[in-house]
Amino acid sequence: MSKFIPVSEPNIGKKEEFYVLKAVRSGWVSSLGKYVEKFEKNFAKYCGRKHAASICSGTAALHLALLALGIKKGDEIIVPNFAFIAVANAVLYVGATPVLVDSEIDTWNVDAQKIEEKINYKTKAIIVVHTYGNPCDIDALTNIAKKHNLFIIEDAAEAHGAEYKNKKCGSFGDVSCFSFYGNKTITTGEGGMCLTDNDDLYQKILVLRDHGMEKGKKYWHEVVGYNYRLTNLQAALGCAQLEKIEKFIKIKRKNAELYKKFLKDVPWIILPIEKPNTINTYWMFSVLVKDKSRDLILRKLKDNGVDGRIFFYPACDMPPYKKFKSGGLDVSRKIAYSGLNLPSSTKITAEEIKYICKILISI
Repeated sequence: MSKFIPVSEPNIGKKEEFYVLKAVRSGWVSSLGKYVEKFEKNFAKYCGRKHAASICSGTAALHLALLALGIKKGDEIIVPNFAFIAVANAVLYVGATPVLVDSEIDTWNVDAQKIEEKINYKTKAIIVVHTYGNPCDIDALTNIAKKHNLFIIEDAAEAHGAEYKNKKCGSFGDVSCFSFYGNKTITTGEGGMCLTDNDDLYQKILVLRDHGMEKGKKYWHEVVGYNYRLTNLQAALGCAQLEKIEKFIKIKRKNAELYKKFLKDVPWIILPIEKPNTINTYWMFSVLVKDKSRDLILRKLKDNGVDGRIFFYPACDMPPYKKFKSGGLDVSRKIAYSGLNLPSSTKITAEEIKYICKILISI
């Protein structure tokens, strides 16, 4: 195999070029323009939500979700110990305390059974993350939230188009957040989205993303806001990508089946799963390795022109979050330090997947 195989790359074609060029030529290149409204409307419809507010990044979307829900200093927010650090960071942005919870060993998502022991009178919300495109146990999580009167913030940044019981991920949270970073299933380069069915939350998010400026009263600011708007250029790219999302998901699921077929008998590899009543979109095709050096595997892949990536580090082991570490985080730490992301682009070929698996089998 002569060419380098990246772990991820955007799949951008002529339609994206056409829409972006139209946006450029319209002169509406900043946060106003027809593509912003179109992208929000179409994405809300795709996810089965009433409202969508486009945001400049997935991290900013989480920040606005917490602010809109009134989360503040002194509050505690349940977060997975194993997730991209933006989840815990957003909690610190508003002065609240992240309470780290362990993961399920099979899905790598937050373990609902370990949440209740962490809940007290300060707990205000649970942030649930659909890890690498694999849906969480939504029923269990929503039951806990209802029992304790907690908000659910759904982080679906890695789960565009994934489903739980025939409903799209992103349709379950009081506020649900997406990222459209360049490596996501669909991309706007940088970008995000907040989804909600609540009219008041939606209006708060609109104000907060636009410097806190009151609607209908230009340059009047009742609250401190942020410049978290998406541009019309990015939204134009997003509109074209959204039209292809089902095609991209189909490719990712097909590629996952190929990986599983070729790697199913490798004794030191634990493959990702798909639970009943869910659709895993395999944003990344990720495996756990046992009885082998992950660094050795990554080196072997790199020597053969293949990009591989480690998993996210567990929050509890990183300097800003060590003080929030508590007992019972062993599963998430095990997952974090034995996980390996394999090339997962929608542009990867069957031959390339076969080649990657051949390298792994030879180790």
